[in-house]
Amino acid sequence: MRKKLIALGLILLLVLSLTACGAAQQSRNPEDNKNISAELTWESSMELVYATEFQVDKYEGGYTLLTIVQDGRYLVVPEGKNPPADLSSDIVVLQQPIEHIYLVASAVMDMFVSLDALDRIGFSALKEESWYIDEAREAMEQGEILHAGSYAAPDYEQIVSRGCGLAVENTMIYHTPEVKEQLEKLKIPVLVDYSSYESNPLGRTEWVRLYGVLTGKEAEAEAAFQSEIEAFEAVDQGEKTGSTVAFFYITANGEVNVRRSSDYLPKMIEMAGGSYVFDHLGEEEDTASSNVTMQMEEFYAAAKDADYIIYNSTTTEELSSIEDLLGKSSLLEKFQAVQEGKVYCTTKNLYQSSMELGTIISDMHKMLTGGEGMTYLYQLE
Repeated sequence: MRKKLIALGLILLLVLSLTACGAAQQSRNPEDNKNISAELTWESSMELVYATEFQVDKYEGGYTLLTIVQDGRYLVVPEGKNPPADLSSDIVVLQQPIEHIYLVASAVMDMFVSLDALDRIGFSALKEESWYIDEAREAMEQGEILHAGSYAAPDYEQIVSRGCGLAVENTMIYHTPEVKEQLEKLKIPVLVDYSSYESNPLGRTEWVRLYGVLTGKEAEAEAAFQSEIEAFEAVDQGEKTGSTVAFFYITANGEVNVRRSSDYLPKMIEMAGGSYVFDHLGEEEDTASSNVTMQMEEFYAAAKDADYIIYNSTTTEELSSIEDLLGKSSLLEKFQAVQEGKVYCTTKNLYQSSMELGTIISDMHKMLTGGEGMTYLYQLE
């Protein structure tokens, strides 16, 4: 009998956990956000152009509700005002001004720079030498931003002693849920950034509007977002080149890491006029991961005839020559792009430059059309 009760208990826990996961991954009914408090009068919802992973609702008195579709809800309370007393327990209160932010989601740093809100960040999960954004590195060199440990091992004492107002994490935090729980126990709100889950490149960039709300710099956010729209439109006007492109890197154990076709990077290749070689990769799998790892033989079969290959150096190291590339696998020598000299490598700062996606697409377009003056790509010889 006791064993049956334990088994039933485990089944119940499993069902509840699956139900919670399913609920977290569904968009909330917009009507739910109109009546979050008897003290607040809903005014409007932000009209998002491309983003699908967050929502913004405005209320009288300057209150704003941020909804991260796959995570939670956050009420941004204006400076000098109090949060409503009847808020639902699932809504996290963020009291402005939000300062001394502990930034773990590295792709967000470029958004704060574009908002001229770098002074809101007090702590970084990256050390200064790991930043490829000049403003962030310089701020750390001058002691304006302090290294406060990694996402898996924050320096809690330092974060608390300096009055951290918010931790902005990426989804890696769910690999160490105890860290999120500890931050919340210390009264530090945790916001998980899902911008990398946007399939449209401009959707990823549109998250700058969310951070504009957090920092009280909505006008700057609108200007930054509009600038990126114009940069995209300047590139996304040409005809398709018909050229195929493989984007990848090789892991330490010799496997090949590529992007799913639903990811924003393959979309950028298409916007630049190319065709991603793995155009249907991962469509049949129900997963939010943007990466797929495969054996070199499988990669060879699919990408050997690609017109161009781009080696992703952001998680490994920048290559200086085709010889460096072949040192990772001799099989690459048989690739058409290698034999024709159409091999390119990304710079290390590609992923951190989240507000430069228009420039990155322009670089890809130049690669495909023989243009010069690239910023985030360079040709290997």
